[in-house]
Amino acid sequence: MAEDTNQEEDPVEDEGAGETAVEEQEEGDTNQEEGGKADEVKEANLDLILDIPLSVTVELGRSKMLINDLLQLGQGSVIELTKLVGDPLEVLVNDKLVARGEVVVVNEKFGVRLTDIVTPMERVKSLAT
Repeated sequence: MAEDTNQEEDPVEDEGAGETAVEEQEEGDTNQEEGGKADEVKEANLDLILDIPLSVTVELGRSKMLINDLLQLGQGSVIELTKLVGDPLEVLVNDKLVARGEVVVVNEKFGVRLTDIVTPMERVKSLAT
């Protein structure tokens, strides 16, 4: 009789294990579908902001002048800036520092080669000031 009881229990355990595997597979399929939908929603949300125009400024240097000195400027005048030759330029997006770089010339046009990207932590700190 003990043998009959064991034989009856084994198939029940196998069936239960099979059902659990099917349930887990179905849950996995559901999670994949939800993950796919979430990715589509994220892409749609990102698409909303991709066309927003931003003001990008490259700052070569700064100078402070009196109004009298400004009025004296003419063609060929030289304005002395605070930065030295070889100092990195600052790249600002909407007046916030995002990178530093150096001047390059490409096809007779000026450009900026980015040499340092500001870390997210530095960007957050700049928002506070």
